[in-house]
Amino acid sequence: MKLYTLHTKQQLPVSIETAWEFISNPKNLEIITPKSMQFKTLSGDEKEMFAGQIIHYKITPLFGISMQWVTEITHVQEQKFFVDEQRFGPYAFWHHKHFLKAIPGGVEMEDIVHYKLPMGLLGQLAHPFMVKPKLDEIFAYRRKKLIEIFGEFKS
Repeated sequence: MKLYTLHTKQQLPVSIETAWEFISNPKNLEIITPKSMQFKTLSGDEKEMFAGQIIHYKITPLFGISMQWVTEITHVQEQKFFVDEQRFGPYAFWHHKHFLKAIPGGVEMEDIVHYKLPMGLLGQLAHPFMVKPKLDEIFAYRRKKLIEIFGEFKS
């Protein structure tokens, strides 16, 4: 079994309260996801985030193929972190930790994603050519959109 890790950090010139309000709202995922993915929340975004929350999405990750993705928010510590885990979707395993930390002049956002691909060796072969570049594109887009929304951090 090959387990992959994606780790990103970004600093933003906003309060931890502002950052939390934005990232903990599932409705904002559509804003920070590339338009090409045709991301849409189908259900589960009606309430403030809580442990046990099930969120149902529709995405089009590759080749125009639409699929559904269901995640569960498994852990929440307000203004500090939350964890979402895939229950159904494109990955064999998906565990995404979102951390916030107050820093001088703003907040540091950290994402750590552990994931496993389906289809065994075939999935592993596709990883460097299809999956990793797509995830890098998604998180680069997210970084850019957050700067557009909140401004660039100046240290």
